Amino acid sequence: MEEFIKDWGYIALFLYSFGGGFVGLVIAGVLSYAGDLNIYLSILVAGVSNFLGDQFLFFLARKNKSYAKGMMKNYGRKIALAHIMMRKYGSFVVFIQKYIYGIKTLIPLAMGLTKYSALKFSIFNIFATATWACVVGYASYIAGEVILSSADDFKYFGLGIVVIVLLTVMYIFKRIEKS
Repeated sequence: MEEFIKDWGYIALFLYSFGGGFVGLVIAGVLSYAGDLNIYLSILVAGVSNFLGDQFLFFLARKNKSYAKGMMKNYGRKIALAHIMMRKYGSFVVFIQKYIYGIKTLIPLAMGLTKYSALKFSIFNIFATATWACVVGYASYIAGEVILSSADDFKYFGLGIVVIVLLTVMYIFKRIEKS
């Protein structure tokens, strides 16, 4: 299993981070603490992929508005929340959206549909992505010590616990969003 992670871990992290990446980066941080991955490389891979994913969504909406609107029509409440956040927080919403499950992919789409400056979005996205990758990556690396020390002989069991906790948090956010 360790060889598989060392061989394919960064590729999986890149692919997962293109569309979000929070859970993938947390798992990579824990695996980095365990010695299976490198934390600096994990942060870099997740950050670059996440940046490219947001840029892709922004320019997809900018260049193909009808397709983007079609993609977003099933997410009425989330789109409304995204527009409220854009009005309330302005450009800072690019930083905020990195940490909020459920609207992370919708903010770049929604901003791409508006007349928001592409250069301004790119600049904010660079800084937001770098901050997100460093904070989440390093925090999960530190949490790896706690998680794996409680399960020395079962590091993948400990990693499974992290996944369950993260999935539970995501479920709770979905329930809150629906209400």
